[in-house]
Amino acid sequence: MVNRSGAENAQFQLLKSIADGIAALFFPSVEVVIHDVAAGTVAYIANNLSKRKPGDDAGLDDMGEAPLAAVTGPYEKLNWDGKKMRSVTIATDDGTTSGYLLCINLSTAVFEEARNALELFLSVTRLQSQPEQLFRDDWQENINTFLHEWIRRENTSLAALTREQKKALVQNLHREGAFRAKNSADYIAGVLSLGRTTVYKYLREIRE
Repeated sequence: MVNRSGAENAQFQLLKSIADGIAALFFPSVEVVIHDVAAGTVAYIANNLSKRKPGDDAGLDDMGEAPLAAVTGPYEKLNWDGKKMRSVTIATDDGTTSGYLLCINLSTAVFEEARNALELFLSVTRLQSQPEQLFRDDWQENINTFLHEWIRRENTSLAALTREQKKALVQNLHREGAFRAKNSADYIAGVLSLGRTTVYKYLREIRE
């Protein structure tokens, strides 16, 4: 048992509060472990993911005498269940013979599973080409394609279009024949957040 001064005990209590706060904020994916360097043991664990317990050997024997950086990592380690963890170690002193090490271990399993699910869901290898006959007259998609190509060339976004840009876009859509389809004016007005009368006003200006 290592005797601790009052200042060291106060430091340990502060580290416990920090560990509890981090673990609570990032629950259930983060474990925070406090290592007692002088004792060479685990002193405290918040949100135990590694199945260790206070008093267990901290595995610091191979650390050597060289001082640790204030922050080491992030580095990767493997948990007992074979799942990866990404870790950061913070030294309260030089991390050699005294003080504490605060280790924050993030389980990345849930993020890897989410990434794999998204990659599978969005995989282009499962997509088929649009049936040409079925979508030959899909005027809405044609309008969408032209509209977003125009927005990309203008280096803007649909939400950021100015009134003058909307006017220019309506007039360019007219030149492309977008208003030949029934109800296309209503559709374009809705997409651009314009009144139907405003759209027709822009179209009249072309004729005039």
